[in-house]
Amino acid sequence: GDHLTVRAIKRQIDGALGSHGAWLLQPYADMNTTGLAVESPDDIAETARVALETGFQLNTHAIGDRANREVLDIYERTFEAVGVGDPDTLRWRIEHAQHVHPDDVERFVDLGVIASMQGVHATSDAPWVFRRLGADRAESGAYLWRTFIDQGVVVTNGTDVPVEDISPIASFYASVVRQDRDGNDFFPGQRMTRMEALESYTINNAYAAFEEDLKGSITPGKLADLVVLDRDILTVPDVDLAATRVDMTVVGGDVRFERRP
Repeated sequence: GDHLTVRAIKRQIDGALGSHGAWLLQPYADMNTTGLAVESPDDIAETARVALETGFQLNTHAIGDRANREVLDIYERTFEAVGVGDPDTLRWRIEHAQHVHPDDVERFVDLGVIASMQGVHATSDAPWVFRRLGADRAESGAYLWRTFIDQGVVVTNGTDVPVEDISPIASFYASVVRQDRDGNDFFPGQRMTRMEALESYTINNAYAAFEEDLKGSITPGKLADLVVLDRDILTVPDVDLAATRVDMTVVGGDVRFERRP
């Protein structure tokens, strides 16, 4: 009934930046380690082969710049081995893509890889990103939403529950305001526009799930999965965005939730 589709495999190549577990090309600025690979790249490569042969999408958790490069290498070798003509049709993803070497951004485009990101991560992580990466690496490679979008990479958005709060409003706010909890800007040049952030949460996510013909926009013939908000998030001042509330939720054309006055 279009509520659950199983067509993807999830793998994880490294840990998290905060715990020094993200796999980096160079050592952390605040610890003599480059992080770690939590799953073998060779094992992930075998999963990639099986996924390609059986028509499954592959989505791999990668946070550090070394991890992202390794996953891109795995995807590229797999596509070349099988002779994939148009990788855009596969829509393979990298989950998080938090810290990417600038040289690897264009590879996302060339390989048709979706950057499955979470806007709220940047602003919740901001207080310690500089300590982990140092100023230069933080600016050139961390949470590159604008860079990805300008290069033509499909960027999707989410909340990464339970690591972050489930609220999509918080992630939308972080994507367009790009400030930490204390109101400090975090590389504001990487902000999304309001429309880009909305697309990252709607039609881009539908595309990433091969469901853009069913979901992702208010269009005749689609499933009518909608929310009604108490303000226009495309036009209200930044200061009013975070307080946005859901007035109504519609699933398949049926009202499933209404907020009481």
